[in-house]
Amino acid sequence: MKTSKELLQKAEKIMPGGVSSPVRAFKAVKGDPVFIKEGKGPRIIDVENNAYIDYVMSFGPLILGHANQYVINKLKEIAEKGTSFGAPTPLEVELAEKIITHHPATDWVRFVNSGTEAVMSAIRLARGATKKDKIVKFEGCYHGHVDHLLVKAGSGLATFSIASSAGVTEGAAKDTIVLKLGDEESLKQVFEKYPDEIAAVIIEGIPANMGLFPQTSEFMRLIEKLSKQYSSMFILDEVITGFRVGLGGATQYYNIKPDIVTFGKIIGGGLPVGAYGGRSELMQNIAPLGSVYQAGTLSGNPLAMTAGIATLEKIEENKGTYSVLQNNTELLTRNISEIAREQDIPLNITQIASMFWMNFSQTKPQTPDMITKQSVEIFADIHYYALKNGLYLPPSAYEIGFVSTEHTPEIIEETTEKLIETFKAYNQVQREKT
Repeated sequence: MKTSKELLQKAEKIMPGGVSSPVRAFKAVKGDPVFIKEGKGPRIIDVENNAYIDYVMSFGPLILGHANQYVINKLKEIAEKGTSFGAPTPLEVELAEKIITHHPATDWVRFVNSGTEAVMSAIRLARGATKKDKIVKFEGCYHGHVDHLLVKAGSGLATFSIASSAGVTEGAAKDTIVLKLGDEESLKQVFEKYPDEIAAVIIEGIPANMGLFPQTSEFMRLIEKLSKQYSSMFILDEVITGFRVGLGGATQYYNIKPDIVTFGKIIGGGLPVGAYGGRSELMQNIAPLGSVYQAGTLSGNPLAMTAGIATLEKIEENKGTYSVLQNNTELLTRNISEIAREQDIPLNITQIASMFWMNFSQTKPQTPDMITKQSVEIFADIHYYALKNGLYLPPSAYEIGFVSTEHTPEIIEETTEKLIETFKAYNQVQREKT
């Protein structure tokens, strides 16, 4: 079998950057990406048979770990009956019922194929229902690669956004307004400036794509209050947080009532999936009942539905799942912090439920723009040595880590030993430079 390096060289000749998603190219860290051939429990194995304890977990969906036997058995069973029909299946109904049962903001659900598609459809629904155009989002929040959300803030309060990607037209960006996370005054002012034009405010359940930045309940409730006051929609992007921070997601975590919620990740159990949901009277605007059109050949795909159902069944079966995840993630982050102190490496760790983020600076950043260049550079080095020591960390200083039910205290102890060697290797190189 070819090595990772050989596969990368081959892939670079036929795929942009040799990858199917930019962060996988390791451009934000040092070294080359490893090509993975299999995973089991908390580990992944590359094509050269190197094993790694994985803290990416496919960027969140694998809450039960890799190749959970219950999920795999269910997939084998359904795959033998067919992989796609382009027609309704009982599995869609079953997964929809599970989501609605557990998530407090959903009466009806529509399945799509990705988190990006879910957000795109949610915004179309908000615009269709309100007959308004403008969208308010927050700097550092990622909502997929929808054109009108691939934007960054312009200069000054409540100015229209500018594209942050080539290929996004000025027209696509012009109705999106970007504000700073947690900035209550700016949020109030933008509604005062455009009282009859804002279709929706969208925010991640817990902003987790440019670091990990939990918001205060007061700020989230302000979004809810102002959206209702100005007849706008409050869209909560729970693609990451849905069924990750609890069965009720960030909606329950903050005790809020968004109008529309988007899902992905865990509800597909590791297969491509997305969904959006909300109150039944609002969702009635979706075709074929209403005038907001959205469709998809593979939406509600039986394989994705099956993996999602099986994953949620295992979570439901063990009532202590989220407590165990919380405790084990706390153990991991405590150990990392202690190692950093012993090795005299500046580190702040943010942890929510089974998600964590390492920021290598003395001062904890409050917003994504406060993440320092030094922190990014240290992380790139740490990532390199961690990989050498058998740890697979998120391949960017801005990405967060995920813990699964397979990351037991024993696995975390093994991780701790590997991190000690990782931090020592980093320090050794720094000493040699000086």
